[in-house]
Amino acid sequence: QVQLVESGGGLVQPGGSLRLSCAASGTIFNIISMSWYRQAPGKQRELVAAISGGDGGSTNYADSVKGRFTISRDNANNRAYLQMNSLKPEDTAVYYCVARRPSSTHWGQGTQVTVSS
Repeated sequence: QVQLVESGGGLVQPGGSLRLSCAASGTIFNIISMSWYRQAPGKQRELVAAISGGDGGSTNYADSVKGRFTISRDNANNRAYLQMNSLKPEDTAVYYCVARRPSSTHWGQGTQVTVSS
């Protein structure tokens, strides 16, 4: 099993920044990729960003966050990050960290991000 704990969420004004962190523990040696998903009230959960491989792994982003969000991974410390800049009210959601292994997918409990003035 893989345990994931997110942190770094909170309330921020439009145009502000937040950095989400995801700490992984347990059976982590064969994690293929790390991702961030989000779910806003009344909406489906959506992929925000993903990173694969090692510390310099390939990345992909939802069109709505390209150029504003950056995903990174620190394999030595078993962490993944999501740097969020130029935040907009529509970024308000619960953000989830996801780890994929060859035969299983693991989700964190989520952290709330609220963008409001």
